[in-house]
Amino acid sequence: MRTSVGIIGAGPAGLLLARLLHRAGIESVVLESRDRPYVEHRQRAGILEQGTVDVLRAAGAGERMDREGLRHDGIELRFDRRRHRVDFPGLTGGRSVMVYAQTEVCKDLIALQLKDGGPLLFEAEVLAVEGAEGDRPRIRFRRQGREDVLECDYAVGCDGFWGVARRAFPAALSRVFERTYPYAWLGILADVAPSHDELVYARHDRGFALLSMRSPSVSRLYLQVPAGADGDDWTDDEIWSELERRLETDDDWRLERGPITHKSVTPMRSFVHEPMRHGRLFLAGDAAHIVPPTGAKGLNLAVGDVVTLARALTHERETGSADLLDAYSATCLRRVWQAERFSCDMTTMLHPAPDATPFDARLQLARLERIASSRAAETELAEAYTGFPLG
Repeated sequence: MRTSVGIIGAGPAGLLLARLLHRAGIESVVLESRDRPYVEHRQRAGILEQGTVDVLRAAGAGERMDREGLRHDGIELRFDRRRHRVDFPGLTGGRSVMVYAQTEVCKDLIALQLKDGGPLLFEAEVLAVEGAEGDRPRIRFRRQGREDVLECDYAVGCDGFWGVARRAFPAALSRVFERTYPYAWLGILADVAPSHDELVYARHDRGFALLSMRSPSVSRLYLQVPAGADGDDWTDDEIWSELERRLETDDDWRLERGPITHKSVTPMRSFVHEPMRHGRLFLAGDAAHIVPPTGAKGLNLAVGDVVTLARALTHERETGSADLLDAYSATCLRRVWQAERFSCDMTTMLHPAPDATPFDARLQLARLERIASSRAAETELAEAYTGFPLG
């Protein structure tokens, strides 16, 4: 097989890149190790920044998002039984975010790719990326019991943290920066209308809690739990009771309970691989960087990567200049590190560590008080949450 751009992974990064390249007249082939139902149903992120929303609309993938997604103009911070709303449009000049699950983004992009895009091969296990230093990288993969090779001008690893693309980078070239947090998130999906119309981030001495949603009738909620915890150790009643404790306020707000349909535990870590390019092999999304989910940045960082790469590939096709491709890693990493900073700040501000002292607790409250009392501090949060510039 032969194509211009070989894309490893049919998550939102790989699928959006294929879509952007198709609209620019650049051929691509997407290889995905899982089957289509798995890709369309794996639970991941649900908050889209303003820039991500704009990109999906421009790519022709925004119709269902605009119909079914939930625009949010703010978030609520809770601490000391108090509530403080952060008004995004008022602080950022009109920006907002959209609640629309990654599963739905993938469904929309898969449908478009199969309708009028290049080949999208499910159950195609990538074995290795070879020849990245040369003019024609090769992606070796196995599909339907047979090994094959995809030759391409450029290869892109959108295959996540555990994928094979990053392994093709020479050890001498790679630098890794990471932090593992001593807590995790126990997440649930529940068949009950959200108890608040915007996301609620709660700092409590017992641990962090987040009230989110997937639709007007499905709630998505999270509890801080110890790293390595097993969600099955918690009964449904214990989860709801703990959420009520951590989200409690001094007014008459109440948390509505409902049937829990799904439980999962998400580890908390920060990870960056530098550089994001080796020869004609590029990394995008979780293959290159991971953020703790507190800042809602993971999916949006992946979008920033592929927008930058699609722009660079289009520029090279139209002008013959590789300047933007040469700048890809540095361009992306500027945004990545700002997102890492913001995500780490949000995480450490809202999650009591297992070894936290009373001094640490007071600092967390002081940081939250600063946001609630300073327009400058509040604006910094709102600008970061709604999204750093793409590219």
